Amino acid sequence: MASAASAPPSPETPGNLKRIVAASLIGTTIEWYDFFLYGAAAALVFNTLFFPDSDPLVGTLLSFLTYAVGFAARPVGALVFGHYGDRLGRKKLLVLSLLMMGGATFAIGLLPTHDTIGSAAPVLLTALRLVQGFALGGEWGGAVLLVSEHGDARRRGFWASWPQTGAPAGQLLATGVLAALTALLSEAAFESWGWRVPFLLSGVLVIVGMWIRLSVDESPVFKAALAQAEARKAEQAVEKMPLVAVLRHHWKDVLIAMGARMAENISYYVITAFILVYAVEHTGLEKQTALNAVLIASAIHFAVIPAWGALSDRLGRRPVYLLGALGMGAWAFPFFTLVDTENFALLILAVTVGLVFHGAMYAPQAAFFSEMFATRMRYSGASIGAQFASVAAGAPAPLIATALLVESGGSTLVSLYLLIAVAITLVAVLAARETRHRDLAQIGATSSPQDATDRASVR
Repeated sequence: MASAASAPPSPETPGNLKRIVAASLIGTTIEWYDFFLYGAAAALVFNTLFFPDSDPLVGTLLSFLTYAVGFAARPVGALVFGHYGDRLGRKKLLVLSLLMMGGATFAIGLLPTHDTIGSAAPVLLTALRLVQGFALGGEWGGAVLLVSEHGDARRRGFWASWPQTGAPAGQLLATGVLAALTALLSEAAFESWGWRVPFLLSGVLVIVGMWIRLSVDESPVFKAALAQAEARKAEQAVEKMPLVAVLRHHWKDVLIAMGARMAENISYYVITAFILVYAVEHTGLEKQTALNAVLIASAIHFAVIPAWGALSDRLGRRPVYLLGALGMGAWAFPFFTLVDTENFALLILAVTVGLVFHGAMYAPQAAFFSEMFATRMRYSGASIGAQFASVAAGAPAPLIATALLVESGGSTLVSLYLLIAVAITLVAVLAARETRHRDLAQIGATSSPQDATDRASVR
């Protein structure tokens, strides 16, 4: 008879699982709203508010540089939150990340501009962006693990894809608020005070998110693994440092996760952030037109992610991921060709198809990465793999794309940049093993989660 320490976690009831999913989704939506709001504001107004002495495109480059700083802090957040999330639990760290993100975003809404305090303004803006990045570095891993480690393993791809919809939901919310304000206010009013409203709104959203997030239970898989570790004192020396264990047992999985993220992360920020610069500065479209296109495409993106997640439960994580990467590669040149027409319908088509292919990579990612790592190092492993890739992928993507646009005066180099990212992702995913049949509760605490070694690693 199994002891209490080694007993498998009891299955979740459907109602409780839906509550867990809802809490993760709402929390990630708020976090991504805060993060994407900065990106949209960087493309639309921060170049003149915080870097007013620069040429418009150069000012945009400087604005995107502060945007990229947030990504630099994400690996640090992944290390810190992953370490304590693997020792103390997923829930506590998710509450902390939400408070930090919301507080930083609210503070940006109160920040004086360059006209008021001079060069101190961009310095303070950069500092708050660092806090945002640090918080988001810890948010993603905890949110997807809380869902992945609950409930029905046969539908893990579907359920775990719901926190992933927090990204398009946050994008939808951030872009929607900005689109409404630019439609209702004059350009002068928007640049004077209107841009602050979406940042200050974050304070209200955080209160709602905290109320929901505090109501959920800790992951049963984590609680079972913690009890098991306490019963085996000899393993505690390894588990006190989850990062060391990840690098010892899962370094290949970390590299695979990083490579898999390249096309997904780069393409997303080119499609949703750089497109605002390209459409407005290069093709001459109105800001409102570009925002509306991203808004409509984000709604469709939100809808297709769970469908891709469900398909990954039937076909596997790798086939769906590969389909998305190949589709993104095929769309790299047609995307800009459609934007160059300056036709609103074709602009919507360009962004929507790009985000649909992105969704095929992003949807299975939560389950895929969770299934790569052992329970007591899963928060660290998944977070490190995802967030370290962001430094090389999403962080510089709008900056590199804008620089390529300035250098060449067209989109060809940007499309080639996307194709390079796709090639890296294809190599990484092809090198990975299929994971959809793995039992998270049976992946051992100190070894790679290969099926042949799972049982030995928990003895």
